[in-house]
Amino acid sequence: MARTMTPRPPDALAPLTADLGICFGGDYNPEQWSPEVWREDAELMVRAGVNLVTVGVFSWARLEPSPGERDFAWLDEVLDLLHAHGIAVDLATPTASPPPWLGILHPETLPVDRDGVRLVAGSRNQFTPASRVYRDYALAIATDLAERYRAHPAVRMWHVGNEFGQIDFGPEAAREFRLWLREKYGTIDALNEAWGTLVWSQRYRDFDEIVPPRRMPYMVNPAQSLDFRRYTSFALQRVFAEQRDAIRAAGATQPVTTNFMGFEPLTDLWSWADEVDVIADDQYPDHGSPTASSDIALVQDLMRSLGGGRPWALMEHATSAVTFRPHNLPKTPARARLDSLQAVARGADAICFFQWRQARVGAERFHSALLPHAGPDTDVFRGAAALGADLGRLRPIVGARVAASVAMLFDWESWWAGSEPGRPTDRLDTVEQLRRWHRLLWRRGISVDLVRPGADVSGYRAVLVPHSYIVEADAAAALRAAVEAGASLVVGPFSGVADRDAAILLGRSPVLLRDLVGVSGEEWVGLPDEPTALAVEPAWATAPTAALRAGVLGERLRADGAEVLARFDGGHLDAAPVITRHRVGAGTAWYLGAVVEDAALGAVLDDALDVAGVTGATADRVLPDGLEAVQRGEVLFLLNHGRTTGRVSVPGARRDLLSDADVDGQAILAPGAAMVLIERHAQ
Repeated sequence: MARTMTPRPPDALAPLTADLGICFGGDYNPEQWSPEVWREDAELMVRAGVNLVTVGVFSWARLEPSPGERDFAWLDEVLDLLHAHGIAVDLATPTASPPPWLGILHPETLPVDRDGVRLVAGSRNQFTPASRVYRDYALAIATDLAERYRAHPAVRMWHVGNEFGQIDFGPEAAREFRLWLREKYGTIDALNEAWGTLVWSQRYRDFDEIVPPRRMPYMVNPAQSLDFRRYTSFALQRVFAEQRDAIRAAGATQPVTTNFMGFEPLTDLWSWADEVDVIADDQYPDHGSPTASSDIALVQDLMRSLGGGRPWALMEHATSAVTFRPHNLPKTPARARLDSLQAVARGADAICFFQWRQARVGAERFHSALLPHAGPDTDVFRGAAALGADLGRLRPIVGARVAASVAMLFDWESWWAGSEPGRPTDRLDTVEQLRRWHRLLWRRGISVDLVRPGADVSGYRAVLVPHSYIVEADAAAALRAAVEAGASLVVGPFSGVADRDAAILLGRSPVLLRDLVGVSGEEWVGLPDEPTALAVEPAWATAPTAALRAGVLGERLRADGAEVLARFDGGHLDAAPVITRHRVGAGTAWYLGAVVEDAALGAVLDDALDVAGVTGATADRVLPDGLEAVQRGEVLFLLNHGRTTGRVSVPGARRDLLSDADVDGQAILAPGAAMVLIERHAQ
């Protein structure tokens, strides 16, 4: 039975979507345009079906042209205009991009990079989250906005800052980092013990001797680096929380959010998730990559999981080309539609773009928009209007959940610790392994929840651990409980290596999981560039007939009760177990002692899913190339991201909400096509 995650906060989007259906729109920057353009914009928004826009993200210099001065007249007019046209507003605090005067008057508010260079105004994000001066100015403008617009009928949501991901290594950060460390450790002796500072003669006498991990002659202490990452996420979250609390203190009752950036490496989103009322994300997949569609599906599953399964908002994506890559490929309107429907399939109830009107000037002048430079008589705008109509047809699925019977463990702190230099190989990347494992499930139409280690996973039939460098006792206990109760568990290599201080766990690895997986190891090694062959053992009756290989990293394992399914065939680890299976209680645990290629990984996952009784959204074992199938509530989404026509089995008699066509038994999708199928009796 698939599990629908229990939401933590209630669905804060529900009042908005109850009025509007699926929200559709994007970032709107009226401060860049004249009032005549605003009026044209409002009319064209109505024509395109836009019902929600984010306003004011980069408007601080317009709202506060000099310290303490306020100019709200233009924003009054914009909000009144939008409300008169039935368009809801997600009103932003403009604090992601301070005016130049702030850095000129208060240079300590500007961030310092790892090399000690102080960055200056002229772009955006030129602030350090450690600066009390910056935070006070940010609080002042956020408070004044909230007091003025808390009851404005257009304002349906608040948007704090933008894409939190700033980092600072300067004096302000050093001061705040030391305070954070004092709070965490209490004494300098406790810090020295946790950081292992006797290595390389790094022992500190006092917290005041500690600085951020700036440019050093050689590798940084991994425990220091890990704590600085934790501090940075905390400092950014504090900036958000202060402004959110100021909005609430001013009497505003609308939901408050900010826009995440998927697997952003500077923010631990598990710690952020309960701080926002609505999970929102910006997504810009590179469609030049053949795995773009599956990669972004993983991000979308992450967003849904951060919110405990409740609907989330796609706050930004692109109608066509972006501008931040060296070479920017365009998207067709059909591709933009497919991207949008994919997000809806995976739980989004808001589909927004950057931006509404394409800019004439500035760094993002070539970034695509719903309304391009050439105006409404364009394929892009016509595509946007058609998408607005499509989303309107999907109102019946608003609020529906995606039920998943598979959990995949992921944790920012483990990712950070497992990415530090000085490992057996720097080619093992946590997020890339997540993508590989998730992609194989995506090909099978199997929905996945991402889960933080230590969380209760007893409601899932299968639990996957592609790479979890840190495994603590609570996580090990939760995995054991799930397997003993009947779940399938698959654990990838180089997992359970260290504790939360990034110190290696002593003993045969994976120390806290070895009894569960029935194997133990004594060595982790980088493998040669030429993949190493694997020899299949008779115990693996379902092994694929294709040649199996492994690369990147391997472990010298021995079986301590587990069945050996495959061994290394040659090389440094010749004859060592590499794929094992261990029955524990009512369940089974598989262990992979190397980064195995997809043929082997897919076969192991198939075995684990079959034993657990996990099936996909359709009857197809593996979907045709590029086909995606997701069940959301009573609706089956089918999306063809590929270049050829795909055919997929469809259970029961269905009707496509997009085309109103009947589908019985089999769906045929041309490249770029999508179907949203509901059982005919469920309408």
